[in-house]
Amino acid sequence: MAVVSTPATLERAVPAVDNAEVLRIRNDFPVLDQLVNGQPLVYLDSGATSQNPLSVIEAEQEFYEQRNAAVHRGAHHLAVEATEAFEDARQTMADFIGADYVETIWTSNATEGLNLLSYALSNAGLWAAQGRGDQALKGLALKPGDEIVVTEMEHHANLIPWQELAFRTGATLRFIPIADDGSLRMDQAAAIIGPRTKVLAFTHASNVLGIINPVQELTALGHDAGALVVLDACQSAPHLPLDVKELDVDFAVFSGHKMLAPTGIGVLYGRQELLDILPPFLTGGSMITTVTMERAEYLPAPQRFEAGTQRISQAIALAAAANYLTETGLDRIHRWEADLGQRIVAGLEGIPGIRVLGPAAGKERIGLAAFDVEGVHAHDVGQFLDSRGIAVRVGHHCAQPLHRRLGLTATTRASAYLYNTTDDVDRFLEAVAGVRAYFRA
Repeated sequence: MAVVSTPATLERAVPAVDNAEVLRIRNDFPVLDQLVNGQPLVYLDSGATSQNPLSVIEAEQEFYEQRNAAVHRGAHHLAVEATEAFEDARQTMADFIGADYVETIWTSNATEGLNLLSYALSNAGLWAAQGRGDQALKGLALKPGDEIVVTEMEHHANLIPWQELAFRTGATLRFIPIADDGSLRMDQAAAIIGPRTKVLAFTHASNVLGIINPVQELTALGHDAGALVVLDACQSAPHLPLDVKELDVDFAVFSGHKMLAPTGIGVLYGRQELLDILPPFLTGGSMITTVTMERAEYLPAPQRFEAGTQRISQAIALAAAANYLTETGLDRIHRWEADLGQRIVAGLEGIPGIRVLGPAAGKERIGLAAFDVEGVHAHDVGQFLDSRGIAVRVGHHCAQPLHRRLGLTATTRASAYLYNTTDDVDRFLEAVAGVRAYFRA
């Protein structure tokens, strides 16, 4: 069964969000009701950081007003209430991605989750060499001759941790190249992923190209080779239904600040049998069973990877964000954003001197598009749009190798979310159409 439904399938299942409903949704987002440079704000930078609805803001505020206390550490009333709210939030996030409760670990963001994994795998080699831990740990230890495979479209957060893991262990880092249209060269993927592959890490949806990768096909290649499969779900978890069990990945990460939640909170999913044998990344209080002056024994997941005081209010707010998305309907949100993405791409393609990265209009993508304006630097494009109240992202979007492959150093990116209207897109397109004339390019 496909995880990302086709538009036709979704149309039969449930009606999409529409402009009228989006205008009601916008009332939940106070930050959107303001003027920027004398014009109503058009926020098209949710791919970097999304805005927060009142229910999320109030959930975090309510925690501090009513039950602020350390979790898992006190027996008094507030501590018990705080712990219950914190763990209820974990269950909410587990349900949100189709995981089990014990497989859901709090992190500061997806970057921390990926670094946690890379260092835990480093420690697996150290523990295995000392005869410490489960016997199965030896199978997770990387060594010279082993390979880590990523893709050419990865965000730096899903590239640099694996570069460093290769450096620490002597493994070799390889990558699956992209075609000129941004799609993965799956013919080469089948040749690159093989018996030496120990880790396969890739993005679900590209933060530059907007392309949705064939997760199940890649996962099958990885598992057939005996590799661990790691999914960067930062651009998918906020925008389309996600079921990690159905996708069959071993690990997945995503950040709260891209899905209506505060900064400083994210989730790492991992199969329980893997989490329970992996060595911890951070050590200290709350993740131990017994401590002597010589050594410590560690709790199973999820506490095994949650040392110290946790991100309590942020976790509760993230759960409120997940509930908001679930109540609105992620399949409906995905359909609306896909329509906005098509509107953005089709409009940009009709403007002379514009090069859009990723799939052409009419082909599946999430609701974002990065583009280059001939003769005008991306930073100038961004400032021009900002002068008209339109917020977009400029730069290499933490994907320098991808931009280099496409012959660019920087692009402008517009990314839509459930609170954007077709009027937002049309104002953006009208402004972009005037960029080259303004700069006399």
